[in-house]
Amino acid sequence: MDYKDKKVISIGIMSELTGLSERQIRYYEERKLVFPERSKGGTRKFSFADVERLVEIANKMEDGMQTFEIRKQEVKKSDVRDKMLRGQLNAAFKMRK
Repeated sequence: MDYKDKKVISIGIMSELTGLSERQIRYYEERKLVFPERSKGGTRKFSFADVERLVEIANKMEDGMQTFEIRKQEVKKSDVRDKMLRGQLNAAFKMRK
């Protein structure tokens, strides 16, 4: 696992790194834009990749995008990525639909 994907950052540190309030970060989690892990005690743990993601979300919100638009954009990106991967696998194994 890459260090950027390890969930080790608390919400307080995340707030300091991103400039977002803890409430904003929780809101983005509620809107399913970021997915922290939870410790046994229930503490949210974020990764460095989440830092980048939250800054990206904040910039889009500042530009006037709504959370549902950001989520829709992410779903679309994910669908395209999945199709590309399937195409590469099919080509690698000379498979056809």
